Amino acid sequence: MGLLDKLSGWLGLRKKEVNVLCLGLDNSGKTTIITQLKPPNAQAQEIVPTIGFNIEKFKSSSLSFTVFDMSGQSRYRNLWEHYYKESHAIIFVIDSSDKLRMVVAKEELDTLLNHEDICNKKIPVLFFANKMDLKDAMSSVKVSQMLSLEKIKDKPWHICASNAIKGEGLQEGLDWLQGNMFRESFQNNEHMND
Repeated sequence: MGLLDKLSGWLGLRKKEVNVLCLGLDNSGKTTIITQLKPPNAQAQEIVPTIGFNIEKFKSSSLSFTVFDMSGQSRYRNLWEHYYKESHAIIFVIDSSDKLRMVVAKEELDTLLNHEDICNKKIPVLFFANKMDLKDAMSSVKVSQMLSLEKIKDKPWHICASNAIKGEGLQEGLDWLQGNMFRESFQNNEHMND
């Protein structure tokens, strides 16, 4: 049992339930990432394109995640906003080898961050610059620059290079997200005790 586990247990934050939106363009690797984050016995053997959305549940050491895996196909992206209000965090997945659609990914990200249900929330945003194993993949620094992530000043954010098929970079991202969700819970409890 790690320090965060002990501390969260003492503070009554044990297994806090969080709603996480997993967003990004189609074929960026969202479902593969979510599958890799689940326990091995709960992982799907075959991954198919998401139509509409899927709901997945899994637990980390101190959080119980409900992840809304939202389709990135253009005709389904308008569904994303219906889940913004109840979200506690966002995972935004980018295909780092798809230079042609990076502009579309940036437009969708800007639309998301400027939406009234998101712009006033201090929820953490985790970016996975996915498909780093592909020959034409851009570095996470280049993806960050193309998406202008440095302009996000009102939310904690982090970008991880990832290869969802092999699971590389995913634990780093999940650890960051979990740490930020823990800090948010701690700060909320601190304000309640004032």
